[in-house]
Amino acid sequence: MPNERLRAAMATAGLTHADLAQQVGMDPKSVERWVNKDRTPRLTTATRTAELLREDVHALWPALRQPRRARAISPELIALYAHRAELPIASYIELFAQAREQLDILVYAGVFLHEGYPRLNTLLEERAADGCTIRIAVGDPGSSAVKQRGQEEQFGHGIESRCRLALLHYQPLLAAPGIEIRTHATTLYNSMYRADDQMFVNGHVLGVNAYQAPVWHLRRVEDGGMFDTYTASFDAVWATAHPVEE
Repeated sequence: MPNERLRAAMATAGLTHADLAQQVGMDPKSVERWVNKDRTPRLTTATRTAELLREDVHALWPALRQPRRARAISPELIALYAHRAELPIASYIELFAQAREQLDILVYAGVFLHEGYPRLNTLLEERAADGCTIRIAVGDPGSSAVKQRGQEEQFGHGIESRCRLALLHYQPLLAAPGIEIRTHATTLYNSMYRADDQMFVNGHVLGVNAYQAPVWHLRRVEDGGMFDTYTASFDAVWATAHPVEE
């Protein structure tokens, strides 16, 4: 299948295969394959080409959005994402929908889940009704840790408001059997989204908003591995958290 977006961009710029090849330092046959066979160039070449054509590199080659498989790092590491924003909301929903025994969410606010998928509460109720234990830990908006995070991320009081908004989103679930919601006042080193033996971990970076920070996708394959480390961390936070009253 041809890359029509690339073909159109070249036509707009008035460039032939040979012209583009010369300007980006490639063979004309390679450029022809990009156009006619939708081949994807290396990221550096793709970026240089997109800049020349004044196009978004991911619009020209969507495949470059795909996470790179981790190589020779850990059998538990499925994929890495440079930014949380690169992980579509559908990936979270698919993960939660697969949960059969345990579903955990640890955030300060994480309102992007409800904003991106308004049916989230219904999905969680369905999982709980099928016997899945669900634990949701949201940041205590009055805690010093949440206030400090707002200062570090230059959100001001915004993060506190988003914690309160998250609690409003989850409020209809307070009476649902199998679902427990608590607030925590811990320093959040990572947000976690777990479904049974798989988990998304959103690492937090000083001065960087969470959507700009990396995410790693883990699968539990061994005792005492990374997955177990993060589940132990969740349990430690959960033990200090306070149940939200109806």
